[in-house]
Amino acid sequence: MAPINSAYEEMIQNHPMFSGASAAEFRRLYDLCTLTHYKSNAKMLYAQAERDGLLLLLQGVAEVCVQVGETSGGEEVLEVLESGEMIGFSSLADFLGEPNMHETTHTVEVKAVKPVVCLHIPFEVLEARWVDDTVRAYMLRQVAVRLREIYASLAEQVKLANQWGESDAFIRRVQDLMNAPPVMCTEETPVQEAAADMVDAGASSMLVINEAGQITGIITEKDLVARVVSTASTALTAGDVMTPEPHTVHRATYYYEALSTFLTKGVKHLPVTDDGAPAGMLTLSDLLRKKNRGTFDILQEIETADTESLPEVKHAIYGVLTKLIADDIPTLHLLEVVTNLFDRLVRRAVTLALDRLHDAGHGDPPAAFGFYVMGSGARAEQFMLSDQDHFLVYEPVDEAGEAYFAELGGAIVDMLEKAGYKRCDGDMMASFPAWRGSLSRWEERLRGWALRATNDNILLAHNFLSFRFMYGDEALHDQFVQTVEDQLEQARIFLYRAADLEKQTPVPTLDHPIRALFRKKRESIDIKKQALFPLYHSLQLLSVRHNIVEGTPRERIAALQAAGVVTADFADELLFAYETALWVRISQSWSRYQRGEATTSEVHFSEMKTREKEELMIALKSIRSLQNEMLTAFGISG
Repeated sequence: MAPINSAYEEMIQNHPMFSGASAAEFRRLYDLCTLTHYKSNAKMLYAQAERDGLLLLLQGVAEVCVQVGETSGGEEVLEVLESGEMIGFSSLADFLGEPNMHETTHTVEVKAVKPVVCLHIPFEVLEARWVDDTVRAYMLRQVAVRLREIYASLAEQVKLANQWGESDAFIRRVQDLMNAPPVMCTEETPVQEAAADMVDAGASSMLVINEAGQITGIITEKDLVARVVSTASTALTAGDVMTPEPHTVHRATYYYEALSTFLTKGVKHLPVTDDGAPAGMLTLSDLLRKKNRGTFDILQEIETADTESLPEVKHAIYGVLTKLIADDIPTLHLLEVVTNLFDRLVRRAVTLALDRLHDAGHGDPPAAFGFYVMGSGARAEQFMLSDQDHFLVYEPVDEAGEAYFAELGGAIVDMLEKAGYKRCDGDMMASFPAWRGSLSRWEERLRGWALRATNDNILLAHNFLSFRFMYGDEALHDQFVQTVEDQLEQARIFLYRAADLEKQTPVPTLDHPIRALFRKKRESIDIKKQALFPLYHSLQLLSVRHNIVEGTPRERIAALQAAGVVTADFADELLFAYETALWVRISQSWSRYQRGEATTSEVHFSEMKTREKEELMIALKSIRSLQNEMLTAFGISG
């Protein structure tokens, strides 16, 4: 009679499989079982191995997976099991004597993720305990839970497969929308001939190519008016009037990527290429007409908005967002389009604020200045109008100049409020003295934060470090960035304190969805505080550690990869984690907004699909790795 391992005796005796047995019966049944240890990554059950019982996990974590594809290593994880869980329910049909009608059984494999201790319970023990109602009820509940999860997952996969095959948002590319072949000429072609060819073809633009057939420029109707008609010259060639090195897109580019290029670059014509050679021409009007995107007329609506019409722009942008979400546009592309629209709205608000001061007799700005946004707008991930977070930087001015910028800060806040941006509860706005000032004043402010590394100052610094230049003088912006770099170089203790504070708020480890839904270990997560904020803060601190002081999360990841701080594979994992967490945030918030509910960053797993939960688990793992990488960079053990 083998002794019972004291470390696991209570867990085994209290498990539903044994809890109703007498002491003598438990002793007899335990002797029929086998206690087994597995190292990390060891196979606990092989795919084609004969099943002769169940496994009870006593310690560690195991994955149930199935091989996909013909090569080894291609696995899809079906389930993650923890201490107290059982493995082997798929073999109950054999135990109950049900015939197997399949010649070949493709069974799942089980491997240890962390060192595992488990108890092998042979069918002989199950048969002895089957007469107990408690055991049968337990087995029925476990099978029912797994069956419900399997059906939900299967239905979701079928739906996703159909969407992938049929969704226009995924398969529509530039080559489906462009005008081909493009109208072309050489740099030596006389302007009159080029213009005549454009008229004959009914085209609003023409590509200019060199002898090798490569695009060297583009001529648009605007070019002809501005550079030919206005000069009344007849001796010009295409090379004289073209816009050189135009922005281009590849023919395989998705339509929403091309749309983003139009908005980001501020152009209306995009040459389409195929391996560098001209393949067609795409215009903004063609794109929007063929995709029925009439709502995108808001570009003109934003640029011409006044104080009366400014509030209407929000609804137009939300209309665009509605269509992009309905089309399942990938999150980062969706945000690129919508952020560009919000950026235009913010810049328009600043312009209107400047006009207000000028009309009120304050004149023009007394010195060069820069207007910066912080928070979600600065990270280029704003999808709904949020609180205002911004500040002003300007060259040295006298008392009258200070008064002007105080007025400007207030006017900007008013205009943004008219546009739909709520005033910041924490007063982090350019209308407050703490969030505006000359370069030297900002230098003092940053030094003050660094000298007093309180939790409040660290939070202020994190919000500040997301800054993005929005409007103003480029040369002043360069000076400001250099000032920030210099001050952070001297703030090593402050940064260490900020990193240590992050250690106190580790990224949570989610339970597997089955446990989350049916064992009630965890029902929700605050996607901002427990996923996105740790990502932002870790990225910012790791970037600053390597002299990268500005940029959106995507730009910081790219900069860290370029600097050799993170590998290309890890950069891809971080982008996936970032996009996954953002999509959870966007989809949940947008659904609540449409239902008229208050927006919250608390996400309930019952509102998420199985794949979304699984992807979020993977994302949190990558964010934890980033957090540990950041802590290591500051010499802090994770």
